[in-house]
Amino acid sequence: MKMKSLVGAFLLTLTAVVLNPVVAETVPVAAKVTPGAVKAPNKLSINKASSEQLVAIPGIGQKKAQAILDYIKANGPIKDQKQLTQVKGIGDNLAKKIAEFVSF
Repeated sequence: MKMKSLVGAFLLTLTAVVLNPVVAETVPVAAKVTPGAVKAPNKLSINKASSEQLVAIPGIGQKKAQAILDYIKANGPIKDQKQLTQVKGIGDNLAKKIAEFVSF
């Protein structure tokens, strides 16, 4: 019984060693991951975001999320990080931090 298991394990290992280079060559070059090739996740559109989505951004609580929504409603879309500082409760440092997670 042990001999069958040993032979089976050997055959599986041999198959993996033989097929691995063959399979690797059939993967398209674009599908192979190289350092620096991984893209950052999509950013949240600040002008289309809901309150719940805004609260998920680090540094944004319910009050700041509502302030952002109120600002957009009163003044139109936020166009850049500098304009984001015009929202009540958002200064330069927080705007910079938020800008990493949102698009304008």
